Amino acid sequence: MTYLADIIPLLVFVGIVLGIWAVLSGISNRNSKAADRLSRISRPPSLAEIDDPARQKGQHFQGLLETAKALSSPLMPQTELEQSNLKTKLANAGFRSEAAPVVYSGLRLACLLVSAVLSCAIFLPGRKLNLSSLQWPIIFTGIGFYIPSITLWYLRTKRQEAIFLTLPDALDLLVVCVESGLGLDAALRKVCDEMSSHAKVICEELSLANFQLQMGRPRREVLHDLGVRTGVDDVRSLAAILIQADRFGSSIAQALRVQSDSMRTRRKQIAEEKAAKTAVQLLFPLILFIFPGIFVVLVGPAAINIMESLLKQ
Repeated sequence: MTYLADIIPLLVFVGIVLGIWAVLSGISNRNSKAADRLSRISRPPSLAEIDDPARQKGQHFQGLLETAKALSSPLMPQTELEQSNLKTKLANAGFRSEAAPVVYSGLRLACLLVSAVLSCAIFLPGRKLNLSSLQWPIIFTGIGFYIPSITLWYLRTKRQEAIFLTLPDALDLLVVCVESGLGLDAALRKVCDEMSSHAKVICEELSLANFQLQMGRPRREVLHDLGVRTGVDDVRSLAAILIQADRFGSSIAQALRVQSDSMRTRRKQIAEEKAAKTAVQLLFPLILFIFPGIFVVLVGPAAINIMESLLKQ
């Protein structure tokens, strides 16, 4: 009975919060729903839309997507700049779908609610509601709210690292293909075919860029999107050099050769920088873990002999 008496106010509080959230979400999406309703009334569905089961299935998923969008709308970025930054971060992590920002915001909301309920159910029963008892639930709720952001940062970092490590091999192969007489489209296709087994991330990005080129998009836009979509500085510089070579009509093979040499020099400098930092980074493990053991081994026997000689006197 004491446990139920402690948990009932918590459940009432969670219900009130969810009710307020639902009301605010409904108010914020009222205009969009009215616009969608007017568009459906003004354009009746065609026979293909009625008879196609896949399209009807997509409409059911569209309803689920609208529900998720309504629930996550308070956490969605409001300005176009923030929305663009969020889409760029999701694209850098490999999520290029139009529904990715909505799903990400919905996951943040779900993690917030789940962490709040779990932390309150773990820490609040049997305690009085005061500031000290709410300290740990608030901390764990904040941690749960930032779990999707931390996960997105980790996926984005690992994907960019994979592109950074496999880009030199792809660029060298691209230089060989272009200098042997292949065009840029055929060279990209050849690189994707040869490196698809061990460099899946960069081959996926190059395949998408090649597909966009085949669909008729301008090369300048495709290369610019490739640099923005990956978020790697080397890919951005490569895209800038190819755009400049395409604009001024210079040799793409020469531009790729120059970019390959500069990238190789930059990676050599990064390796030399890491090697120079090694001595300083090894200083702390030596002082904390190795020197104490050496000190005990070297000084221990002498200290024991000194103590024995002092005790004999």
